[in-house]
Amino acid sequence: MNKISVLQVGNEDLSLQLHIPDYVEWNNINDLKDATERSYDVCVLNRCINEKEARILLKKIRAYTLFLLDDVQVDQWTTWICTSRRAKIIDLDTLQKFIDTDIHLFFMHSYGEKFAPQALSISQYFKGKVFWNGFSGVELEGEYGEDYFQIACWRYNAPIQNGETIDFWLEYEKDDSVSVQLKIEQFQTGLLSNLQNRLVFSEKDLNSLIYIENQKANGSVFVSLHAKGKGKLKIVGLHDRHSRKSYGSFLPGGIRKVTSKREEVFLYFDPGDMKPPLNVYFSGYKTKEGFEGYNIMRKMGAPFLLVAESRLEGGGFYLGDKEYEDYIVSGIQNCLNQLGFDRSQLILSGLSMGTFGALYNGCKLRPHAILLGKPLASLGDIAVNERISRPGGFPTSLDVLVKNYGDMSEKSIDALNHRFWDLFDQTDWSQTKFIVSYMLEDDYDMTAYDRLISHIDDIGVEIIGKGVHGRHNDDTYSIVAWFKNQYEGILKSDFGRGDLDEE
Repeated sequence: MNKISVLQVGNEDLSLQLHIPDYVEWNNINDLKDATERSYDVCVLNRCINEKEARILLKKIRAYTLFLLDDVQVDQWTTWICTSRRAKIIDLDTLQKFIDTDIHLFFMHSYGEKFAPQALSISQYFKGKVFWNGFSGVELEGEYGEDYFQIACWRYNAPIQNGETIDFWLEYEKDDSVSVQLKIEQFQTGLLSNLQNRLVFSEKDLNSLIYIENQKANGSVFVSLHAKGKGKLKIVGLHDRHSRKSYGSFLPGGIRKVTSKREEVFLYFDPGDMKPPLNVYFSGYKTKEGFEGYNIMRKMGAPFLLVAESRLEGGGFYLGDKEYEDYIVSGIQNCLNQLGFDRSQLILSGLSMGTFGALYNGCKLRPHAILLGKPLASLGDIAVNERISRPGGFPTSLDVLVKNYGDMSEKSIDALNHRFWDLFDQTDWSQTKFIVSYMLEDDYDMTAYDRLISHIDDIGVEIIGKGVHGRHNDDTYSIVAWFKNQYEGILKSDFGRGDLDEE
């Protein structure tokens, strides 16, 4: 089980009144100068703090991990840190229950993955049609029988350690005439004959995240899909993630939004010091699911919002139907409202795939600035480049094209390009700065920077650009370093903020 580091601030050591498990490292510190760890997983506050102490705690603890004992008479700076860290007020008995049952969910790192389509095996007894459609899913059509029968399974088992909880989310589509169940079987490591647990989840269960807890020996889980009826069934993807249960997705406080089509988008909001601006960072392509950019954004000290998704392989460029895209825009607007900010106090940013999220949503939000590293704009062209300029380099680009427009025709390629550029051209950019670092020999979208400049015709728009030699995935270090320096520069010059926290 993961070690959990707790910082308790107060002159009375609460661990003398509580039962602390072996995996919890309890640090009772009254003088915060003695808090030597870079960060702590959980903080318990049982006295008021001053401004200097509040600033220290802001750096030492993550949002949504602060617990304030209910008998503390709060003052200005205690209220400030509780608002910034999204504290939960708790009494001593409830704190003990939390330690007994839930504190293990506040582990430091997060993990999530999507089972590869190549790991999906269709039953040899199924006699209907089977169509493999890249990472968009496997489409079945035919008869599945009158009773539930295994129609597919994932060949590679997922490991699960003792004390661990894993979330599962199945993306699928089906006709009403087809019914499905998901079966999860848990085995002990090295002993496949030792079945430790078997769980069957109905369609009603699958409307929410399902999870399994391992209170037994280390092992692995085998997952299969069962179906009955007749018609079409599309298996889009199966995700497994280290669970925090009700405390958040990937990070404590992480928000998961899911559409009626079972598509997910994730948001994580940290209020920071609650002073402008709100920095929004869109995650780039990644097969490990979760948020990207946490450390970079947190070091700035300002409020920030991370946006991530896990469709297709590595992400679907934040494109979707209206319901999906509205979740992103409303999520950003909600954070602005909580802070009392307007769009002149908003920065959108991202690297690679994340740049499209920043640009596309920038058209709808018209922020103060858009910071980009390796911009991608013409998604249709990126798919075209897969055949000649970049064979086998980024097949997700083909999945994005097919997912949004159904095929890989010239008409669909053109429509995917215009989906962004038509929106971009209709936007008033007169109050927005563009800060862009790009690859001079980019093999993904070689025209992105030049087209951005040529399509911005509003008077007085400030554009800062830096070209770096190489293809899209060359010299990422230089791109990220410039990205961070420009972020620091705009925070200083436009918002009067000091140096980044480089502790």
